[in-house]
Amino acid sequence: MRPEPVPEPLVTSARSADAGELLRFCQAAPVDAALLGEHVEALPRYAFTRDQLLCVRTSEGLDGLCWTGGNVVPFRVAPRAAPALAEAVRSGRRRYSSIVGPAEDVLALWEQLRQDGPVPREVREDQPSMMIDHDPLLPPEPKVRVCTSADLDVLLPACVAMFTEEVGYSPLQSGGSYERRIRSLVDGGRALAWIETTASGPQVIFKAEIGTVAFGVAQVQGVWVHPDYRGRGFAATGMAAVVAHTRERMAPVVSLYVNSYNTRALAAYDAVGFRRVGTYATVLF
Repeated sequence: MRPEPVPEPLVTSARSADAGELLRFCQAAPVDAALLGEHVEALPRYAFTRDQLLCVRTSEGLDGLCWTGGNVVPFRVAPRAAPALAEAVRSGRRRYSSIVGPAEDVLALWEQLRQDGPVPREVREDQPSMMIDHDPLLPPEPKVRVCTSADLDVLLPACVAMFTEEVGYSPLQSGGSYERRIRSLVDGGRALAWIETTASGPQVIFKAEIGTVAFGVAQVQGVWVHPDYRGRGFAATGMAAVVAHTRERMAPVVSLYVNSYNTRALAAYDAVGFRRVGTYATVLF
């Protein structure tokens, strides 16, 4: 007797998906799901975003998700479904600035897209994913505080400097979307910084943003220390302040991902009490 054929993976939008099923799928790996978690949690409130979330289904049931906004974020995609997901991403004809998420998912999807996809600026295959679920091991820097709209004039240049240093080009080249993003984080109480008054005016010494909060996990992004103040331990004490504030006000677990070659940052996060729990990857365009 011939075995029944295994159904091909099916990729559809989340338009008709059960929100509870998607939430449960993400909650099985909440740190890995951090980048797309807010979008999944918001589905019942903002139905128009359902077309940007792709659901991967195999004979096992729901077997992967992928956010397709300004960034493509695959999550727990079955390996054999990568070709079907790549075709769905292509057919959407969306422009995206990166593919980012758990390394296994990102690299499998990129392997399918690279033949006819855009030429990447860089492929970062090894970005330690780290988390902390307890109080920081270092005393928090007391000068780190939540930013307000009054800080935007000094905070935005620091954010631009961080992005340019990290990615290689100014985010302001793409219009006003980056500034709007920073404004929204400030308005949401998610931008923290240590700002000092110097002889030349206010100066950001340290800053970081809480980029996303979902499933009890807050992901820190945009960590930056002014070049003139590096090597003094400010990244560690600044991050200790971010962790303490975030765990008290937003989520019990704080996560981030960092380039493996950034040994100074890794040492700072280790000192705060972060531990590695996985690997992210990013394809930058």
